[in-house]
Amino acid sequence: MAVRTVRTSEVGGHEPRAVQKALALLEAVAHLGSGATAKEVAHATGIPPATAYRLLNLLVADGFLVRIEDLSGFARGRRTRELATAAPASEVDNHHIVDELRARIRFGVYLASYENDRIQLIDRDPDHELSGETALVTHIHASAIGKLLLAHRPDGTVLSDLRKFTAHTIVDLAELAIEMSRIRTTDIAVETNEIKVGRSSVAVPIRDDDGRVSGALAVIGRTGRLVHDDPDLIGLLRSTASQVRLAYVRGNT
Repeated sequence: MAVRTVRTSEVGGHEPRAVQKALALLEAVAHLGSGATAKEVAHATGIPPATAYRLLNLLVADGFLVRIEDLSGFARGRRTRELATAAPASEVDNHHIVDELRARIRFGVYLASYENDRIQLIDRDPDHELSGETALVTHIHASAIGKLLLAHRPDGTVLSDLRKFTAHTIVDLAELAIEMSRIRTTDIAVETNEIKVGRSSVAVPIRDDDGRVSGALAVIGRTGRLVHDDPDLIGLLRSTASQVRLAYVRGNT
């Protein structure tokens, strides 16, 4: 694989300090999760906002970060993921596995990992725009991917900020507890018009070699066209999920 040259000439006259700041920004985005804003990242790192914004844009230009679809925040880019998952060629190629599923269905396919108890979208469908990504990764009671994380939290944490995005969003704790029980029983999480009216999703867990839930594989599509209990779709999801390998990283919170 060809190695690109880092454009230190654009960073400034104090390269070592600039590199340290850039690494701090990358780490902050990883911990804050997809959709972290420049203001949040600057605050988390103590880097002046103007400097943080300039370095964030350089990291985007070089592929270490990406802007989410609505341009409101940042997420880890391809080159950062390559660094995090660098492995011998004999190991599993998750992107190739997910792309094979995309070739067989008409919905958007997304792979997410649960790192430090946060959702990280690590493989977005390039052919399907995903609006509301910030809500998906931060308000986990409202999305299929988030519900899987919530249902399998080892400490059984109860959410306090249950934002109601639409009339269909589950915000009643008793109703949500029933939903979590159903997910643990069926190993399937669904979302219908809960973040955005007209959008639905189905997600199944990714498990590590010890059986712990380390992420999710989800399809997202138009409500009415995406059928939650389609046995063929569920079968494809589960078959693909069984081939994906993600490391389990336990949260500190």
